[in-house]
Amino acid sequence: MGNEIDVRDHLAICDTVYRYATGLDQRNWELYRSIFTDEVRVDFSSYDERTNYRVPVDQWMAQVVPLFTGLASTQHSMTNPRVYLDGERTICQMYMQADHVLDPDDPDSWFVFGGYYTDELVKTDDRGWLITEVVLSVYWRRGKPEIMPVARERGTRILSSDA
Repeated sequence: MGNEIDVRDHLAICDTVYRYATGLDQRNWELYRSIFTDEVRVDFSSYDERTNYRVPVDQWMAQVVPLFTGLASTQHSMTNPRVYLDGERTICQMYMQADHVLDPDDPDSWFVFGGYYTDELVKTDDRGWLITEVVLSVYWRRGKPEIMPVARERGTRILSSDA
């Protein structure tokens, strides 16, 4: 898989990727935004074939925030990090499971999937390790994916009423 990376950098890279999950699950948008370069490539095509592009990170945030605002709860679990150099690229790959809950009292409104995140990161002088590319590889799904557009609509309504 390439060359190994220094243990201090390994830990810092893992911390950046873990903050991805923490930012989403705690709806801490400042934290979530802080882990990305100003432009990010997002490839979620194994989940949604339309999501494979490079965008300004604020445009990505505008897509993520309504969806997660509309969900009652989420939990992104990431384990078994593999950090390595691939030529000039620094890669972190982790197992992941993402639980999405629209209504905690209704098990029919839950959607869970699992697979891998493969992230490319760059080291900056002032902000440490930042994600420049996120690739989601979904291997299995369970529950009701139909809750996701419902959550996005709900989140958009919530955010527009807050404005």
